[in-house]
Amino acid sequence: MYSAIARNKRNTWFILIGFVLVLGAIGWLAGWLLGNNWFVTGFILIFAAGYATVQYFFADREALAMAGAVEVSKQEAPRYHRLVENLCITTGTPMPTLYVVEDPAPNAFATGRKPEEAAITVTTGLFEMMTDRELEGVLGHELGHIRNYDIRVSLIVFGLVVAVGILADIMLRAAFFGGMRRGGGNNGQAQLLFLLFGIVAAIVAPLLAGVVQAAISRQREYLADATGALTTRDPDGLASALAKLERYGKPLRRENTSMAHLWFANPLAPKAFAKLFATHPPIPDRIERLHDIGGSF
Repeated sequence: MYSAIARNKRNTWFILIGFVLVLGAIGWLAGWLLGNNWFVTGFILIFAAGYATVQYFFADREALAMAGAVEVSKQEAPRYHRLVENLCITTGTPMPTLYVVEDPAPNAFATGRKPEEAAITVTTGLFEMMTDRELEGVLGHELGHIRNYDIRVSLIVFGLVVAVGILADIMLRAAFFGGMRRGGGNNGQAQLLFLLFGIVAAIVAPLLAGVVQAAISRQREYLADATGALTTRDPDGLASALAKLERYGKPLRRENTSMAHLWFANPLAPKAFAKLFATHPPIPDRIERLHDIGGSF
């Protein structure tokens, strides 16, 4: 199990590094078409890194606001606080700030830059559906995201994905208007080529970003499941919670694609290409892995 955790961590960073390299290659090709390789490449990489950095500091508050999360005290949610406090004492993790979202869809997510500034959010639907054992499994999973610094990786990926969307729009506009202005001279063929490149990049880049976001998120979900099972020493509790979600889960009222990867289970209604861009592994696969972990205790 520990080797699987290490493999998931390595795969996450390989995917992220590969994504940045592909982004640089797109920038280099755009620069080559414009006759100014390093300037365009540098601009794209610096812009993506800068935007991801800004998101790194503010995306956690954005996610809480977009979800409609409200902070709850120990007096307002004693069951919630008791379970998280016990898990934090067991693992030596700082107590996160706890939030609740009024929504019948059972779900949860963790966010923040580091364990000392982390937050866990659950929906009212999760409280109503889960037993203490199952709820502890879900909270152990979310605490696993915090302990593994998945919350930090998720914020970086979120920033890069949004930056790619903005860059794709800029490239398409630059290609279109640049081609319109300079398409009549001897370099008309080059401008047409750049225009085609801009259109393709505007279509492919967001799709690639979505695939990368989904791949990294799936790796981290498996890792958090394993970490949560180690924390509670009860992988079957988490497996039982996942089985309930498979039977009774529903989309959130406030759907938001950009933060779908943060939630414990897929919060979105099924759409076309759902498997390709799914931010979560199939629940049966997660349950099967948890049962395998249970056999090792």
